[in-house]
Amino acid sequence: MSVNRLSTPAPSRAERLRFLSARACLPVLAACGLVLTGCSGGGGETKGPGGAPGGAGAPPPPEVSVVTVALQTAPLVVELPGRVEASRVAQVRARVNGIVLKRYFREGSAVRAGQLLFQIDPAPYQAAVDSAKAVLAKTQATLGQATSTVTRYKPLREANAISQQDYVNAQAAQAQAEADVAAAQAAVRTAQLNLGYAQVTAPIGGRIGRALVTEGALVSQAEATQLALIQQIDPVYINATQAVADVERLRRQAAAGGKAVADAAPVRVLMDDGSELPQIGRLLFSDLSVDPTSGQVSLRTEVANPQARLLPGMYVRTRLVQGQISGAVLLPQQAVTRGSQGDSVTVVGEGGKPAPRTVTVGGATGTQWVITDGLKTGEQVVVEGFQKMRPGSPVKPVPYLAGAAGARAAAGPMAAPAASGASPAASAGAVAPAPAASR
Repeated sequence: MSVNRLSTPAPSRAERLRFLSARACLPVLAACGLVLTGCSGGGGETKGPGGAPGGAGAPPPPEVSVVTVALQTAPLVVELPGRVEASRVAQVRARVNGIVLKRYFREGSAVRAGQLLFQIDPAPYQAAVDSAKAVLAKTQATLGQATSTVTRYKPLREANAISQQDYVNAQAAQAQAEADVAAAQAAVRTAQLNLGYAQVTAPIGGRIGRALVTEGALVSQAEATQLALIQQIDPVYINATQAVADVERLRRQAAAGGKAVADAAPVRVLMDDGSELPQIGRLLFSDLSVDPTSGQVSLRTEVANPQARLLPGMYVRTRLVQGQISGAVLLPQQAVTRGSQGDSVTVVGEGGKPAPRTVTVGGATGTQWVITDGLKTGEQVVVEGFQKMRPGSPVKPVPYLAGAAGARAAAGPMAAPAASGASPAASAGAVAPAPAASR
């Protein structure tokens, strides 16, 4: 054996270098084998006995929130757009001619009935009053003289000291003097009225707008120059329109309940931002007329406005109950799909498979649609989870809870990182030996 070992030729330098290179590559190949083994082992955990795949079945059906249909009596709530109108409007106009001397109100403020607003130059009208009083004094003096003459003539006529004609003439002069006094008194009152009209006062209480004339402007009675506008906005009217058939239904409902229409249909007012006024309106039918071109009826609602939140010309919505619908279904608005082809919902049918269903929407109450046709008691209507459904695949219905969607959305993103956190740890453990081996 020693002879054989001594006779073996010594390896060359090139052969020794190849041997060392192959030995250095062994740890890298071993690490790659560990990685491949770990990957294949992870997949092997899902296999059952005999190598049959245990996870090859279909995934569990997704959960969707549903509402179980229950027939009930629901109010028919109607929303109508309308415009606010002041309950009383007065145009302040000049009733005499003259120059405006002063304005006594603040624009946009509240004024009371009889409050002084403008002062027109009163000098010519004061002179007219003085002249009328002078004429009155003159006629009163004439009347006194005529009365004295009649008193003096009376005994003379009884004694036949004067003729009957003289006595009649004295009586006629007295009557004429009395008429002149009455005319002079009327002239004095007219002059005093014109003097009073020089002080322009508010005919009604309310809010006054901007002044339409300034100090120094000439106003005219003939042209009835408008000086300002006063509007009473507590209460206010809201004018809306609705079909004649709906108004007649409201009347029949009120008559069946033995109530007046205004008491049977309280009105809620919705502002432009969606907020609701605390004051409840009262439906009036004083201004009811039918438009022959559209068949619409003008409705008028009276609403208290103590805080002046409603201003004339403002656009608002009125919400009123116009009847009760028996055998109706209330569904959240997100459960109903509305389109030009009609309204539809998604119903969980046999085998848990969802299918569309055409329904009839009769109105709304709050945040729910009132369904009058298309659903039966006990059916389940999908409210949330539409994005999870697949065509022809079953779903798992769970009861719908208002406000639970936000909680589930918040919990979902937190659960995903927790589930995925194990994978990086496992993979890190699998590749950790590689750097050690290479070192």
